[in-house]
Amino acid sequence: MFGNVALHPVLPASDLERAKAWYSEKLGLEPVEVNDYGDLTFRTGGCEFLVYQSELAGLNKATAAGFRLADFDGAVAALRSKGVVFENVDFGEFGATVDGVIASPDGKDKSAWFKDSEGNILSLSTSG
Repeated sequence: MFGNVALHPVLPASDLERAKAWYSEKLGLEPVEVNDYGDLTFRTGGCEFLVYQSELAGLNKATAAGFRLADFDGAVAALRSKGVVFENVDFGEFGATVDGVIASPDGKDKSAWFKDSEGNILSLSTSG
């Protein structure tokens, strides 16, 4: 039923102007649409995601959305150069992030987590 339907992440923001600036400055994304409520639609990698006004922004403690990319190390370096701080996470028996990044034993699979201006947890990941 949903095999050919694009997933559309929806992220809350307590300040849409601040979120718009953050996504532009940190990720290089500009809204492709702003609706009558001021909600922001961004497009990346062939899919869209919505950032909408909500008093509940920043309350989620799990990953809200993620980016899979080939140049993981380059993306981490670029985001760090723009002031993005990567989270240190302890996954128990699976290990912990080192300098904000966790890698598989062979180093092929890597992931990192960071927060947007509204406290939404975003991730980067790649498969070697």
